[in-house]
Amino acid sequence: MQTWLIVAAEALEFNGIVKRAKAVGRLDIEDVAFAREVAWQEFRWILVANGPGPRLVDRALRSIARKGMEFDAVMSTGLCGALDPDLHVGDIVISGEHGVRSSLQFVQGEIWSVDRVVVTRGGKRSLYEETKASVVEMESATVAEHARRWGLPFRCVRVVSDSADHNLPLDFNVYRDADGRFLRGKIALAAMARPFTAIPGLLRLDANCREAADKLGEFLAHCEYY
Repeated sequence: MQTWLIVAAEALEFNGIVKRAKAVGRLDIEDVAFAREVAWQEFRWILVANGPGPRLVDRALRSIARKGMEFDAVMSTGLCGALDPDLHVGDIVISGEHGVRSSLQFVQGEIWSVDRVVVTRGGKRSLYEETKASVVEMESATVAEHARRWGLPFRCVRVVSDSADHNLPLDFNVYRDADGRFLRGKIALAAMARPFTAIPGLLRLDANCREAADKLGEFLAHCEYY
């Protein structure tokens, strides 16, 4: 049975996977906020989430390396923001050295990785014009670098949680700590200061994220990997 390391930012991004897994077990890994072992088709998947951005991902993967865990392949997965205006919430975008086959629809495109949330549709449009990437997220470049160091196959499978024409309800970059984690208390206070705009926006975003995470699990359940 092959063992794969599957890396996301937040535990919520694994909801669709955990929901469909044959078995789920907790793992205790130092410096990793969320770790689970799941039986997934003919594979053993180690699900790891330690927060947004390269610093937290790097910390988690270094801890995993120190623990001496061995893997056959690495995947970066989770939510992303669309840069391509033709993409919609729930659309799947794939990149990497090794691909997938699926009976479900997906886009093969470039996934751009930056250590910030792209908040506005103007910011997304500018980044799309600059890079021509399909989507943007915050962790996959760091995951890919670790996979290269380890000499392991790497792929990235992402699901859109906010479209290119969508402004996020708050500038989440303002509410991150020195390591990059989102300061949820401060986000809540900022939303309460704008109850008629920020709170409905956050509720819509949360619903989109949950829908997207479920679509991701559904997609991965119908994949063959090569």
